[in-house]
Amino acid sequence: MAQARPTNSRNKDKRDRDDRKGGRRGRRPKVCPFCTGEQEVTSYRDGRMLRRFISDTAKILPRRRTGVCAKHQRRLAATIKQARVLAIIPITEKLVRR
Repeated sequence: MAQARPTNSRNKDKRDRDDRKGGRRGRRPKVCPFCTGEQEVTSYRDGRMLRRFISDTAKILPRRRTGVCAKHQRRLAATIKQARVLAIIPITEKLVRR
């Protein structure tokens, strides 16, 4: 009688992970909203636009989370820091611990 081939659990785990993500090409790449012309880093006075790029605890969000290119991320970080100095956006949010 022929013996059954042992399954490779590592390949099975990888397939399971791919299925959860939606396949190999599950996500669309993020496109910089500033490069497409959708938004502009115009000035430090636009607090509402800058708040989209800071977290709940008032930290600057990373590129991988916002989809901003490196050039605009540097410009955005400088603009956020300038707005913090002028108290347009908070330096830190109140952190509530339980």
